[in-house]
Amino acid sequence: MADMRSLPVPDGLEGERVDAALARLFGLSRSRAAEIIAAGDVLLDGGTVAKSDRVHGGAWLEVTLPPPPTAPAPVAEPIPGMAVLYEDDDIVVVDKPTGVAAHPTTGWNGPTVLGGLLGAGHTVATSGAAERQGIVHRLDANTTGAMVVAKSEVAYSRLKRAFKERTVDKRYQALVQGHPDPFRGTIDAPIDRHPSGDGRFAVVAGGKPSVTHYDTVEAYRAATLLDIDLETGRTHQIRVHMSAVRHPCAGDLAYGADPTLAARLGLRRQWLHAARLGFEHPTTGERVEFVSPYPDDLARALEIIQAES
Repeated sequence: MADMRSLPVPDGLEGERVDAALARLFGLSRSRAAEIIAAGDVLLDGGTVAKSDRVHGGAWLEVTLPPPPTAPAPVAEPIPGMAVLYEDDDIVVVDKPTGVAAHPTTGWNGPTVLGGLLGAGHTVATSGAAERQGIVHRLDANTTGAMVVAKSEVAYSRLKRAFKERTVDKRYQALVQGHPDPFRGTIDAPIDRHPSGDGRFAVVAGGKPSVTHYDTVEAYRAATLLDIDLETGRTHQIRVHMSAVRHPCAGDLAYGADPTLAARLGLRRQWLHAARLGFEHPTTGERVEFVSPYPDDLARALEIIQAES
């Protein structure tokens, strides 16, 4: 069912393009906002608009938002290479390979952690939307490493709360281009969808607060291996923040990485790995920690960097 919205344009959006204003107000991509405008479903002070028109603070905006697309159901099929690091009656911790999303989403037709677990005969919690059952946190499809899924309802609710309250220790390792200065530091910069509407994210004024702590593990001639602690968990956060300080993850062409270096290292994705995951077990209360070794492609790339240094 369509969603009718009527509201004044906030003063903070003064002078913004209509498509950009819609994207900011309703969490849409710029391309999706442009489609709604082209369909005549946006009125500004009672008149239709073009996507490049500018809005003014206090103008009356009327928008008919189409119903959100329905995410597909998970396809239950085992995933070769997705190892189980730990399992009990309440949780299952997997070592997620590259090319696997956490759960089905609109526009993703590839394998998912949820589908892989179901296909291998594991049970998961039934809380949450059908396509996200048991999922309490996510890794990007091409980010590898440790990921926990809830099997029981009590584990689902307690782990969701733990991630929300930031009591989970999520430690990543990233091989980034160049040498961050200082060697240890914090990047505190808000993140939201990239203005291009192409699916990327960016540091954007007025975005969601996002904090990344990093520490140098080893500096090489062309790159630096970082240990990263996420205080917040925004989509693409590490990739966006490292790109914003001009040290993108090696191989991350979407966020400005050098394609020549990526080719030399044999990388077809960002060098980013969820190496450690620690939290209070949702039913025993015991502090547990899981470690994921580097997958083959990241290990090979690191060996090349080390040999060149």
